[in-house]
Amino acid sequence: MAAAPGVRRSELGDALRTCRNAFIGVGIMSCMINLLYLTGSIFMLEVYDRVLPSRSVPTLVGLVVLAAFLYIAQGVLDMLRSRILGRIGTSLDEAMNERVFETVVRLPLLVGTRNEGLQPLRDLDNVRSFLGSMGPGAFFDLPWLPFYLAICFLFHWLLGVTALAGAIILVAVTLVTEFMSRQPAKDAMTLAARRNDLAASSRRNAEVLVAMGMSGRMTRRWSETNEEYITGNQRASDVTGGLGAVAKVLRMMLQSAVLAVGAWLVIYQEATAGIIIAGSILSARALAPVDLAIAHWKGFVAARQSWRRLSNLLEKLPAPQAQTLLHPPEQKLSVEAVTIVPPGEQRVIVADVNFAVEAGHGLGIIGPSGSGKSSLVRALVGVWQPARGKVRLDGAALDQWTSDVLGRHVGYLPQDVELFAGTIAQNICRFDPEAKSETIIAAAKEAGVHEMVIKMREGYDTQIGEQGGALSAGQAQRVALARALYGNPFLIVLDEPNSNLDAEGDEALTRAVRGARERGAIVVVVAHRPVGIEGVDQLLVLKDGRVQAFGPKEQVLGQVLQRVPAPAPIKVVSEGGVTKP
Repeated sequence: MAAAPGVRRSELGDALRTCRNAFIGVGIMSCMINLLYLTGSIFMLEVYDRVLPSRSVPTLVGLVVLAAFLYIAQGVLDMLRSRILGRIGTSLDEAMNERVFETVVRLPLLVGTRNEGLQPLRDLDNVRSFLGSMGPGAFFDLPWLPFYLAICFLFHWLLGVTALAGAIILVAVTLVTEFMSRQPAKDAMTLAARRNDLAASSRRNAEVLVAMGMSGRMTRRWSETNEEYITGNQRASDVTGGLGAVAKVLRMMLQSAVLAVGAWLVIYQEATAGIIIAGSILSARALAPVDLAIAHWKGFVAARQSWRRLSNLLEKLPAPQAQTLLHPPEQKLSVEAVTIVPPGEQRVIVADVNFAVEAGHGLGIIGPSGSGKSSLVRALVGVWQPARGKVRLDGAALDQWTSDVLGRHVGYLPQDVELFAGTIAQNICRFDPEAKSETIIAAAKEAGVHEMVIKMREGYDTQIGEQGGALSAGQAQRVALARALYGNPFLIVLDEPNSNLDAEGDEALTRAVRGARERGAIVVVVAHRPVGIEGVDQLLVLKDGRVQAFGPKEQVLGQVLQRVPAPAPIKVVSEGGVTKP
């Protein structure tokens, strides 16, 4: 269905439009349900105006049987409508959950760590939950309010005017609810996200909190944040709950007012006793959707905010488009005047870096802390996009590959190693469901972890737990090295790969680097210790984000050592006051 000119389409809207037939069905059911809601009014009208004056038991039995049948039909339709709305929410989730999860993964790489975290997933849950609640049913019933008011007017114009006045008051309460609940609901969502982030960061850093005596202070900080959240959430609940109570009282008062007007009309013989009851039931039914809408207004506001937030996020992070499949890289890595600005920041970390590495060569990157080494390697593997310049493989910029395709040709060991819950084999093969055992074992042997793995109780099928908690830091780093080597990638980038390794691990790392080079791969190693660059033949020195030297390892090391001033001779003063060098 094409969008009208000037109307912005959204992925969420498109996903929901695929359920339009279900919405049409819900609309038809709502029509039948609201017609069946007349059963009670007509039944009472017939009992008071026909059965009681005639004292006819067969008529009463017939009316009871008919009313029971209609009530059952109404209940079945109401249940079906509720289930269909729930299935619509499930269908929306099935259509969008992978896309939303992809944005959760990509978001920190584009805007930095100062982002909503898991908020997009919570937003999708909010929308799905609201669609499965009674709230949407109330909005389908609201258009029938004039229909019931019209019937009240048919009974008598005074009954119609009374019901209309009540409807206007309740609609006004609904609008006030919308106006007064918008900001408190938004504040409550912000405070909830802040509270969740604090809990998650404290859980990740539990060892630091306990070891350094910070747990008590962090608990007090949590208590303060939680108190702010509860206060904000209570404020939002007070607004919607208070106005909901007002609406409920007004609806009961209206029902009594209709009874009073009906009684006045009966006294002056302008209406029958049946009209009193029927009018009361109809006026209550006319305003029930308004009352229900107010009761679910908090959920509606939360779902609407989630919808807008999620739509804006998906618009900013469009789904990757299918690209022409390039030939696997096998010749050269080129870095052309690359300047890097971390996501979400304005400060340049790496500026105007140029170098090229041919297949079969290894490049070591060294430099003081904060010189931009890790930032540079993030650009080399396509994790961060350069602010200027290009990173190319065989002449093609990295953005000409989708991440899934590029990942087949790249092995990456980040500085902060983290494995995923699953088996060792699954982590090595990058959770490839079609991975072959021999390929997994080959990567493990290349990384020098095969012997370590087979000594475990379940070998490659050992479950390592969340974040690889069952392994030591050194074991996790070696498994992550095997993951980087899996599939014989052309470009292998290792950021501080020996930070947690012992002497045996260092030797395995050097063998792995040399073995990858022998098969024609390019290996880039960031290192602080000389043992980390034993397997490379070229060296790049960074300082303050700029290249200080690049070339053959021995030549560059000679230049670096020449720049280091020789230490001054130590003077020793003997007991006799004679100074000796």
